[in-house]
Amino acid sequence: MSDQEQFVMAEQADRGGAPAVYVVGVGMTQFGKQPDRTPEDLGREAVWAALQDAAIDPRKIEAAYCGHVYQGMAVGQRVMAQVGLAGIPVTNVENVCSSGATAIHGGYLAIRAGECDVVLALGVECLTGRFRGALAPEEGDFEALQGMTMPSIYAMRARRHMETYGTTAEQLARVSVKNKRNASLNPYAQFKKAVTLEEVMASRPIAEPLKLMECSPVSDGAAAVVLMSERAVRALAARKPTRLAAVALLSGTYEPGLTDMAFEPLTWRTAQVAYARAGVGPEDIGFAEVHDCFSSAEVLRVEGLGLVPRGEYPRFVEAGHADIGGKLPINPSGGLLGKGHPLGATGVAQVVELVRQLRGEAGPRQIDGAKAGLAHCRGGKAAGIEGAACTIAILTA
Repeated sequence: MSDQEQFVMAEQADRGGAPAVYVVGVGMTQFGKQPDRTPEDLGREAVWAALQDAAIDPRKIEAAYCGHVYQGMAVGQRVMAQVGLAGIPVTNVENVCSSGATAIHGGYLAIRAGECDVVLALGVECLTGRFRGALAPEEGDFEALQGMTMPSIYAMRARRHMETYGTTAEQLARVSVKNKRNASLNPYAQFKKAVTLEEVMASRPIAEPLKLMECSPVSDGAAAVVLMSERAVRALAARKPTRLAAVALLSGTYEPGLTDMAFEPLTWRTAQVAYARAGVGPEDIGFAEVHDCFSSAEVLRVEGLGLVPRGEYPRFVEAGHADIGGKLPINPSGGLLGKGHPLGATGVAQVVELVRQLRGEAGPRQIDGAKAGLAHCRGGKAAGIEGAACTIAILTA
């Protein structure tokens, strides 16, 4: 890491004296293919659930941030009108798969800056019927013109991890087995049935070594959180809040040469900012929701976060250490592979899961003694840089 990068990280971490931020209400819809529903319909359900969970007068909301990717102009305003919150400042955010998490980042900064005390962050997406096959990068991306769809990228990353660390296709497939088993315990998840290793390995090849069951699905859904300053918590909160200790957002750096496909520097750099801002290290994280758009993506991200040493996560999963009852549960919600991946809603839904775990409200997927959780989102690609956006949130009980 260069001296300039170290300086930037130190500067970003030095936020002493700013107001603390808390999550007081959470809500989400069922994830899955819901062709009969609109973004307004889904968003209204999630927002209303979060407001009810926070047990506050909706008129206390001072601003809203809405993350989405393909929902058209002013979707945030369209949703707010459905819940009687027209007229407040609404910011629509598009940041690929990190859109919802970037909406939370915006609300977090507004409270930290002292501009607001009560903010709503929303993510919403209706993808059913919009695509045939894989989500591809923009047509003007010269890498995309060579066939660099998302499955091909993560298949190549999987191959490199296999060559570098001896990872096997079966070990990668176990990531999907774990996450779909967790999703079977989540009433909001798209997939409700656990699968076996044999079923994953027998599913249709997409981009070797990745099979169909190792790829996140097309999904529709919405999720929302109510954020408050400490002052608002004292005045308004009817329940114990969850501390949003840090949110970090970075984009990829320019890459003039070949990339290290077996590791994610962008995830690592963003994690360093988040850890410093929260005053914790990877050893303090008790569980995590990680952006597992493919089985290989979970491997790269857990290792990039420093939660498990490089090259060791596939064996970590194989040993059961990433299970809900293991040493470090990863994606107890089912992750993108099991819960689903409505792009704009994903990052917010990850925070919803963290809050429910830290409150002890996760039911049969509850993690014993959960005290600190991490949510990681990484979105999209752009030619010449490592990744479009990476967001990390750290929450503590």
